Amino acid sequence: MEVAYLQTPIGLTEFKGDEKGLISISVLNDEKPSGIIPEVLEDAVYQFKEYFEGTREHFDLKLNPEGTDFQKKVWEALLNIPYGKTVSYLELSKRLGDPKAIRAVAAANGKNPLWIIVPCHRVIGSNGDLVGYAGGLHRKKWLLEHESPAKQMTLF
Repeated sequence: MEVAYLQTPIGLTEFKGDEKGLISISVLNDEKPSGIIPEVLEDAVYQFKEYFEGTREHFDLKLNPEGTDFQKKVWEALLNIPYGKTVSYLELSKRLGDPKAIRAVAAANGKNPLWIIVPCHRVIGSNGDLVGYAGGLHRKKWLLEHESPAKQMTLF
């Protein structure tokens, strides 16, 4: 497995993967040297840079996350949440065919190993609150504002 790092506006991102695809992307709270980006991860790092520059809304990468069949089903559903949009955990449960599975869906969402690419940050509480984000609610807020079609303008 290869590893690469990229400094982003909201923290150091760690990429892990091989020729079969990306296994995990996570944000770290500590600093590590960036080093050389392995060829197998170059496209992922490049697409992430574009995302943070605001020029990419969709990712085109080979994914190979490890998880249960149910988790993979939830992660696949997350891929259908459009850029700049949010859904509630209840709505996501309904889309998966079982509104009573809201806690299991939330748990699977929290185990998402592919930060940003599988957009778990786009899932919010039924009342609109920002809840349940492993990377920290400050990062979830930043990501949703970054993707918002109505950017905050400055007065001066």
